[in-house]
Amino acid sequence: MRIEEFTDMVQFEAIMENWAKSTGLATVAVGADGKYISKCYNFTEFCIDLTRGSKEGLKRCEKCDREGKGCYYCHAGLMDFGIPITLSDGTVLGSIIGGQALPEEPDEEKFRRIARELGIDEERYIKALSKVARKTREEIEASAELLGSVINMFVRQSYVEKENNELLKSLQDGIAEADKQISDISKITKDISAYSQKQNMLALNASIEAARAGEAGRGFVVVASEVKNLANNMAASSKKINTALNLLTGTFEKIKR
Repeated sequence: MRIEEFTDMVQFEAIMENWAKSTGLATVAVGADGKYISKCYNFTEFCIDLTRGSKEGLKRCEKCDREGKGCYYCHAGLMDFGIPITLSDGTVLGSIIGGQALPEEPDEEKFRRIARELGIDEERYIKALSKVARKTREEIEASAELLGSVINMFVRQSYVEKENNELLKSLQDGIAEADKQISDISKITKDISAYSQKQNMLALNASIEAARAGEAGRGFVVVASEVKNLANNMAASSKKINTALNLLTGTFEKIKR
């Protein structure tokens, strides 16, 4: 199951973008397969162009993206966060990752060493580092928790709406099918009613002929009587069925409203 299948991604992106603008932190959403499902917001030159721009740096970043939970220091020395996107039953659909901030003044020599390890120009790396946002760990954690709560609430509500819409469609389809079946049954009961009337006429004619036959027609009278009883029972059953169908039709009409 993919978030994009049931979520309004325009609103999803709006939440991500507004959060990034208000906090100054970087963020992006990824699906369960690890692929981006949103734009990258506030990604720094330090991270996206330089660190991820190197083969080894990208490899380490992807490992952090997969394994990072809560707030943590990434391999390059910045503080990042990883928050799962889940349904109410615990199903994991993806995650929100981001951060790219410094909770304390950086040790320049440490970052020069990282630049050398990754094969990145040291001076450019240190210059890009100076543009990275400074936020305390508490600020980063609070901001990440807020984004996670809002996104999860939005995604779960979207999923509930999807389930409700599917249930409603199923109910509507069921009502339409029931309407058709009621119509078919109603036609059959009309045929039965008409047939019972013919049976009554047949029984009446048989009784008349039996009376004319006198003694020889006694057996025929019994048959005519049974035919009449059968016709009356058919008419009574047809009436009961029609009453039940009318009640069902009335119920369905109320549901449709």
